[in-house]
Amino acid sequence: MKTVYLLVIDSFGIGKAPDAAEYGDQGSDTYRAIAHIADIPNMRALGFDNIVGVDMTGVEAPEGMYGALTETSEGKDTTTGHYELAGLVVKSPAPTYPDGFPDEIVKALCKAFGVPRILGNKAASGTEIIKELGDEMTESGCPIVYTSADSVLQIACNVEVVPLDKLYGYCTAAREIMTGKHNVGRIIARPFAKNANGEYYRTGDRKDFAAPPFGETMLDRLSARGFEVCSAGKINDIFCGRGITRDLGGHSNEEVFDAVLAYKPERDGLVFANFVETDMLYGHRNDVIGYAECVSRFDARLPELCAKMGDEDIAVITADHGCDPSTASTDHSRERVPLLVFGKNVRASDLGQRTGFFNVAKLCENYLYDGKIGFDL
Repeated sequence: MKTVYLLVIDSFGIGKAPDAAEYGDQGSDTYRAIAHIADIPNMRALGFDNIVGVDMTGVEAPEGMYGALTETSEGKDTTTGHYELAGLVVKSPAPTYPDGFPDEIVKALCKAFGVPRILGNKAASGTEIIKELGDEMTESGCPIVYTSADSVLQIACNVEVVPLDKLYGYCTAAREIMTGKHNVGRIIARPFAKNANGEYYRTGDRKDFAAPPFGETMLDRLSARGFEVCSAGKINDIFCGRGITRDLGGHSNEEVFDAVLAYKPERDGLVFANFVETDMLYGHRNDVIGYAECVSRFDARLPELCAKMGDEDIAVITADHGCDPSTASTDHSRERVPLLVFGKNVRASDLGQRTGFFNVAKLCENYLYDGKIGFDL
């Protein structure tokens, strides 16, 4: 049996997207921001620093395939990036709300939630808005609704006031409201609680309610042809479970890695995993050191994956966008992403700079269909 392990380090961009200026991201380079303190010997041995445009001193003899991918979809959010990695190019970006949601949406949300008002209704950092409005939410019971530069509607509630099942119900109702011209990419549940020091923190029970993919993805094609398609982390939420035959679970990066390592294949297939903490905990909080340490922890576990992989298995490491923790912005950044491919039967080579995240889908499908490592289907 052969398995493709597709590992997405959320937001681990490598800068120099040709259209970065159009998104206000000229000069953003997530890897460059952390390269001087990141301890990633395994990815560097595969050829990470050899990637054209990274501008680092690479190893003399890379052990894997290495290259860079430029996004062709319009946008720089999680859903768009993952869709294109799965072969679905987005040319009509989902709506964003930099000035908050319009009155008709606010009224519909209040009616659906059974509350007199919502709090927030603005673009904001998730950690900052619960600091600002956590007490008011706790006292009033009214949920915090906010957005970001991405196509999202986020609902934050204190779990002591609004239990998880009720919060998830709010998100389900919001998903039904946000349709047509308001069809945002994701509704996100953001539960929070108060620690012993009296400070609010976000719990690990985040849940994404994504809009279903608007077209066919490689997950649909693979499962239709009888391959096993497993998700780990938030992949199942991003694709609304479509084309996925088994969800391995996992929230934190460690949990996701544990789930991938515990996976026992039943037939040829794909394991598609997202490692969210680089983005969620560090990129959006402008935490350069935390981001570097998070990538280093990911890298340190790669030998465990290598030990698990069979002779016919391959692994692919990439990202879905950037989120440079060293810039003033706390939002995603339009960047190229890395592409590393390795396995016992993978010959080291320079893949160059390729246009289209969709090359990842081509690579995965080509290998599973024909056993060939390449981009031509």
